[in-house]
Amino acid sequence: MRSKLVSLKEAVAGFIKDGDRLVIGASLEAAIPFAATFELIRQGKRQLDLIAPISDASADMLIGAGCAGSITGAWVGNVSGGLGHNYRRAMEQGIPHPLKVNDFSNFSLAMALMAGAYGMPFVPVRSLLGSDITQSNPDHKILQNPLSEAPDPVVLVKPLVPDVAIFSVPRSDVFGNAHFWGSLGVVQEAALAAKSVILLADEIVEPAVIASDPNRVIFPGFKVKAVAHEPASQYPSPMTGCWKRDNAFFNDYHQRSRDREGYLAWLEEWVLSQADHAALRAKLGKRLDELRIKGTALAAPANFASE
Repeated sequence: MRSKLVSLKEAVAGFIKDGDRLVIGASLEAAIPFAATFELIRQGKRQLDLIAPISDASADMLIGAGCAGSITGAWVGNVSGGLGHNYRRAMEQGIPHPLKVNDFSNFSLAMALMAGAYGMPFVPVRSLLGSDITQSNPDHKILQNPLSEAPDPVVLVKPLVPDVAIFSVPRSDVFGNAHFWGSLGVVQEAALAAKSVILLADEIVEPAVIASDPNRVIFPGFKVKAVAHEPASQYPSPMTGCWKRDNAFFNDYHQRSRDREGYLAWLEEWVLSQADHAALRAKLGKRLDELRIKGTALAAPANFASE
């Protein structure tokens, strides 16, 4: 096997094109690869379709920077603050430019990724019935359940196949085999549905470490195109067993992004003036060290012996 270890700059430049459909983190509020979000902004990627299974303020930041052309998801905001101000400006005022929304619920989005992962032509759901989502997204089709004689409408949701899924993981080997634990969200579905995967690894380990616990490998290494060694790549979101959430960072972002000028000043300070994620870690200094999880709560050992 050939090593897939590259820098984050190389991964973003080499594997993400303008107009791509991206999943940037999929474990809801944890392990969101903000380092990739910031690098996409620095490289000036444009017209991205952001498939947004929560992913906290990442999508809002990309919208404000002019990187997003559309949102495929249920909500864009700051989990600790509310609706994203950049998202609202884009929808209400077309600032920095108009934004298309492909409307989903969180559940139907997860089901659409599952359909993409398993090559299904569609997936039937009932939870969208009675909502306006079937009107705002014409791709969702209401159909009578052909297996029921009684009236039984279902909504057919098309599969989602991202061009690239980007994940922060606790550890990976150089070949793209990685361990993931904690809240999985829809990481597995997104990884299997995506055409390619980029990993930002908190730690690079020997292949034997990954092979010692195959149950924590939730998608195959052959899906992975690039591995970047980026400690705290999920900052300011948390990572189970590794990093705590920086609530103050999110709150500061929410306050400063209330108007366009405040957002642009925030963007210059925290993203554009930083050469890379290593520079951001250096800027944070002791603040980042204080977020490192120092306690230990190990899982019970599992025996994989065959004899």
